Amino acid sequence: MLKNVESGILFMLGAALISALNGALTKILSEDISALEIVFFRNLIGIFIILYTLQHTAPKLTGGKIYMLFTRGLFGFMAMILFFYTISVIPLGEAITLNKTSPFFVTLFAYFLLHERLNKKTLLALFIGFFGVVLITKPFGMSFSYTHFLGILGGFFAAAAYTTIKKIKDIYDSRVIVLSFVGVGTFLPALLFLTAPFVNAPASLSFLFPEFILPTTLHVWLLVVFMAFISTLSQWLLTKAYSAQNLSIIGVVSYTNIPFAIGFGYLLGDSFPDILTFTGIACIVFGGILVSRR
Repeated sequence: MLKNVESGILFMLGAALISALNGALTKILSEDISALEIVFFRNLIGIFIILYTLQHTAPKLTGGKIYMLFTRGLFGFMAMILFFYTISVIPLGEAITLNKTSPFFVTLFAYFLLHERLNKKTLLALFIGFFGVVLITKPFGMSFSYTHFLGILGGFFAAAAYTTIKKIKDIYDSRVIVLSFVGVGTFLPALLFLTAPFVNAPASLSFLFPEFILPTTLHVWLLVVFMAFISTLSQWLLTKAYSAQNLSIIGVVSYTNIPFAIGFGYLLGDSFPDILTFTGIACIVFGGILVSRR
């Protein structure tokens, strides 16, 4: 039988591969439906999956602080829509790397909100990660885009969601927390679709107010359903991975979703990353490893 660390690494490798595949499916689906529709259908199917598990095994924790559940759902929705939108616009590897800036924001939230200390190694990690973002977005060249900013903002909201989970993980069953995420992630897109005809949104925010067009082809529906199920599988693999010992090693392995994403993106027609982008990715990964080891 595999040791805990070895099995944890295998679980995380599986989760990383599925995460990259999930991004590739998002990129494929974005050719037929908007990013907001992908979020809507992915979460709608997720509601039924979570409700089935809750019916099978009832939650045991008492709960409380409903507003925190909604807050977690809101932050999670913002992180997902920004992540899916950036995937549809910029290369897959870059989008996933920018989303992986979330550990740096988590560290900052932990300092300002949870009053955790920052040592010199952590400050160095934050600087290296920020420098990596600068290299990827190329702010002094022609490649910088508003979409890169949205990708970083997605990492920020993901970190806010993770920090919220830390505040409620001991009073809510993990499935209830996920249910709040998929529930809000279904309700808010539906609300945006209803208000879209009456909103003259600027071009920079038009991705939040697209016209709802029900998919009519079988292959789109199959991809949406498949994406929802593998996302659930990825969450299960992540849970198993982080249940193993030596979490710093597992955290490092999680960054393998970046080369997986670069590979899938290249197969889908993305240009291969240039030297600045590769260096930026390496900085973010190295900085993330330092943070996770802390």
